[in-house]
Amino acid sequence: MAGSDGRMAGERLRLMAVHAHPDDESSKGAASMARYVAEGHEVMVVTCTGGEAGSVLNPAMDRPEVIANMTEIRREEMARAAKILGVKHEWLGFVDSGLPEGDPLPPLPEGCFATAPLEESTEALVRVIREFRPHVIVTYDENGGYPHPDHIRCHEVSIAAYDAAPDPERFPGTGEPWQPQKLYYSHGFSRAKMTSFHEALVEAGLDSPYAEWLSKWDPDKADVMERVTTRVRCEDYFEVRDEALKAHATQIDPNSRWFAVPLEMQRKVWPTEEYELVRSLVDTTLPEDDLFAGVREKVTIT
Repeated sequence: MAGSDGRMAGERLRLMAVHAHPDDESSKGAASMARYVAEGHEVMVVTCTGGEAGSVLNPAMDRPEVIANMTEIRREEMARAAKILGVKHEWLGFVDSGLPEGDPLPPLPEGCFATAPLEESTEALVRVIREFRPHVIVTYDENGGYPHPDHIRCHEVSIAAYDAAPDPERFPGTGEPWQPQKLYYSHGFSRAKMTSFHEALVEAGLDSPYAEWLSKWDPDKADVMERVTTRVRCEDYFEVRDEALKAHATQIDPNSRWFAVPLEMQRKVWPTEEYELVRSLVDTTLPEDDLFAGVREKVTIT
């Protein structure tokens, strides 16, 4: 039987996560996505760029043949990670802008994602939204998690597409209009989370890779946890997350601090992934423990 919004009772819920580069999906919210897939819901990752400008961050992969075939290799890595997480995947088709360095900063490459007309990239994402019809969309905050031009552009495009997707006058020919019910931000590193891991490692007599990082942290900088509204328990899927990360072998060194905290310690100290609810068309009560809070009830109305 159809509900008041035209959807069928018991319909599977759909979550879309919009990311800038391949590997971002595995380092931001991967365990949550794996949990929702395991619960029977549909999850799609949209990757805005091919990650062509990424450096090789794993010494074992720093070889001439890898660097010469970076575009193809990063696509293969993304396919492996998506399979591990159990998610659908779409490339938005834009070119990695790279992370500019220097003082003054050099101009961004012509034709890259961060310099592409906003309407062009918004239309591309609206097309995917209207096809997949997500109930919930997750993207970066206005700072991009960290100030990479592609991350900031990913935020801008995601907001524009969230607003345009339900409007029949915007981008005709890209599918039937679709109204997502909720929009979340994921954030960058949390000082509170890093401190918790650091203290747990020290207490257990283990080396902590976070001491120097914490010592350089600006005490006047607000912690992203102050903006968090939603903490999703997903500790049973941390191992899946780590395997997806390792699939991005050009970017992730298996001996890096990504894996410094034993999984059992992570599950005990910090069993959640965190989000900020920024738009909602459904009733929900904060704080939440579920990205589909309020949506579940609306979709299953009979």
